[in-house]
Amino acid sequence: MFDERFMTVVSKEGVVAIVSCSDDEAHVVNTWNSYLAFPGENRMLIPVYGMRKTQKKVEKNNNVLLTLGTKEIEGKMGPGTGYLISGTARFMNFGPEFDLIKQKFSWANRVLEVTVSSVKQTI
Repeated sequence: MFDERFMTVVSKEGVVAIVSCSDDEAHVVNTWNSYLAFPGENRMLIPVYGMRKTQKKVEKNNNVLLTLGTKEIEGKMGPGTGYLISGTARFMNFGPEFDLIKQKFSWANRVLEVTVSSVKQTI
C-alpha cells in the first residue's frame, strides 16, 4: 500500500492535515511527516498531545482523510508531490505501540492509529 515514492515523500519534511467529521462538521488538525510511523502494510501511527476535538469526532465517526506532501520530490505536474489518504482511526493511550511512540516523542500522551484503505497521489 505504501509504495517507494510515498515513503520517499514522507521521509522529507512536510505538513500532514488530518480531517475528521461528525455532527455535520469537519475538523482539521496538522502534524508533520517526520512524526509518522508505519508499523505495518496499511497502518500509520501518529503521536498526539492535543487533538481533543479530533478524538471526540473520531469516537462518533472513525472515518478520516489525511493529506500530506513535500515540495522536495518531483510530482505529476512539477515540483512537489502530495497524497490523499483514506482510512479509519482510533486513539490509543497504552500498549506496546503507544510505548514505542512515547519513547521517540516524550510529549505524546496518546497515539492516533490510522488503518489505511486507500492512498492516492494527487499532485
